[in-house]
Amino acid sequence: MTASTFTDHRTLDLTGGRLRAYEAGPSDALPVLLLHGAMLDTAALLWRHLLPELARDHRVVAIDMPRHGGSRPWSGLLGQARMEGVLDELLDRLGIDRTAIVGLSMGGGVATGYALSRPDRVGALVAINPGGLDRTRPLQLLTWLFLRCDPLLYRATRWVSAPTVLRRFMLRHLAHGTATRDIDAVLALVEQEGRLRWQHRERALDDWQIASYGPLRMAVDHTPRLPRMQVPSLWIHGGRDTAIREHVVRRAAGLAPRGRFAGFRTAGHLAPLDEPDAINAAIRSFLDTSGRD
Repeated sequence: MTASTFTDHRTLDLTGGRLRAYEAGPSDALPVLLLHGAMLDTAALLWRHLLPELARDHRVVAIDMPRHGGSRPWSGLLGQARMEGVLDELLDRLGIDRTAIVGLSMGGGVATGYALSRPDRVGALVAINPGGLDRTRPLQLLTWLFLRCDPLLYRATRWVSAPTVLRRFMLRHLAHGTATRDIDAVLALVEQEGRLRWQHRERALDDWQIASYGPLRMAVDHTPRLPRMQVPSLWIHGGRDTAIREHVVRRAAGLAPRGRFAGFRTAGHLAPLDEPDAINAAIRSFLDTSGRD
């Protein structure tokens, strides 16, 4: 990765907030939009290996999702429908009619919903350990009740922003711990995001995560609509992921027409950081193939 990959960016003033977009690759090449996950994730953290790989022959746009990284401040509730509207406005501002989308976790859930709602704007979908595919989750009611308690969520922000807590949290969620590639830079970016979240007095969890929960079942569950998916899709799961279950991702790949499943046993939830070479190769192969569909 070149030193300038995540220093060159543009800031777009969109309806409701400011969005930072990193761009790389030939401007006339097929576009790919990268959407990271929730909580302490940012474009510079998650896509540090994938963006420069794809930028060799794609126009790559990696955004800091609203209330992450340089995409602050934002007003209002940022649930699934609002996030899809943000993507509409982003693509319009960038002059992109149709793009492939790669998303992880929350970003995967947002991307899946967007591909289902706006197939005319999505050429291909890569969903890595995506959210938004469960009818119910473990401890559904208790989790919903916790998520309704704003004082606890704001207090949790201060707790998780402590450097020692952040370090333990990340090392526990990275499949290879301290052996993770660029581990010092990864930890520094997470600590920086923790400080920003506390400085901006934001809740520990994203609106999308909170709004996705209902008391008895998930409010966001794309699964019933997957048989109507109109774009080719690749569904990636990290075998060590404790948040997203493998059978859920396999089911999604089976329900979506032209859906493919790829499992990586030695990767976890943050698969692009755990196994960057293997994940990069799988995504590149899929995009090269789907681009000919």
